[in-house]
Amino acid sequence: MKKLVIAAALTAAASTASAGNLAEPIVEPPVIVEQAESSSSGILLPLLLLVLVGAAVASN
Repeated sequence: MKKLVIAAALTAAASTASAGNLAEPIVEPPVIVEQAESSSSGILLPLLLLVLVGAAVASN
């Protein structure tokens, strides 16, 4: 009877010692925040195009 109790105790101790997850941990990638462009850079190209069209019309 003692051997049965000792075997049960060893089995319980071994099962709790190996409990856990062996899968790789999930690591989230870092968040990269880009600098927003200023609002004046978005209007520069249409303004330049308007000046060129105005210069072309004025030369005719």
